Amino acid sequence: MGKKFAVLLLGVVFITVLAAGCGQGRSGENAGGQPNELSGTIIIDGSSTVFPITEAVAEEFQIKHSGVRVNVGVSGTGGGFKKFSAGETDFNDASRPIKDSEREACAANNIEYVQFPVAYDGISVVVSRENDFAESMTVAELKELWMPGSIVKKWNQIRSEWPDLEVTLFGPGTDSGTFGYFTEAIAGAEGASRSDFTASEDDNVLVRGVAGNKGGLGYFGYSYYVENKDKLRAVAIDAGDGAGPVVPTDATINDGSYRPLSRPLFFYVKKESLRRPEVQAFIKFYLTEGPELIKQVKMVPLQEERYSQNLEKLDQLSAEMQ
Repeated sequence: MGKKFAVLLLGVVFITVLAAGCGQGRSGENAGGQPNELSGTIIIDGSSTVFPITEAVAEEFQIKHSGVRVNVGVSGTGGGFKKFSAGETDFNDASRPIKDSEREACAANNIEYVQFPVAYDGISVVVSRENDFAESMTVAELKELWMPGSIVKKWNQIRSEWPDLEVTLFGPGTDSGTFGYFTEAIAGAEGASRSDFTASEDDNVLVRGVAGNKGGLGYFGYSYYVENKDKLRAVAIDAGDGAGPVVPTDATINDGSYRPLSRPLFFYVKKESLRRPEVQAFIKFYLTEGPELIKQVKMVPLQEERYSQNLEKLDQLSAEMQ
């Protein structure tokens, strides 16, 4: 009796092991046909403007995939590209397209990359809620205020009817893509700016600076303005094309009528990193769940077809990597 029981038990164990082996499958799937839990670390740096989007996506992705750690840093678009081109990061968030010098740095280190547009932004020119006079400004007035060597020190030097009040300026640091885009759009050359302003890569520092100063004026990404409407007021911008002053809103940024400060936002991913399943899963999550999260962080999503095109691009790249 004991010998029969032992043989029966051995048979049950064999069948159980065989069933488990069949359930695992060659692709690393579990018995339910679902992929095993992802793991690994994804390193991201770059734009402070794109940061709120990527941070929100990373938080939600890590809830779904607890085995993956996503580290999101903020060193500005240019600062992020320095790390990216050195191979220190998997992704770079960017509020402008990559520069030729950055492409060359990537090539020198054999870093191949792919660009994905993810959202729209409208660089917002803002003043304190205490400022009850500067409701709009022309691009020409902004240029006069911000250009290198500007002698404008007071508001009444911009318009005579404005008060004899000192202008205190706040803006992103020189490593910021926002700085580069703004200076080119307003002053006519990237990096062309007066230097006597409070600069920071942390947009919250700029928010506090403008909000606490009646004569303050600054510029930064749209989401930081929307999140602080109780402290700040957006200045309507007149591009000089006959359309008149336009304030940044979801609609005016999306249709480009908020000129010349509407722009696309991007992330760049290292091709070598795309070989990793957690990176592919993160990008797919970004492009499918991201649009709703973009709205939640007060940014402007792309049109639906743009995300579909991005997903097709990802699928093609994934197939090439296999």
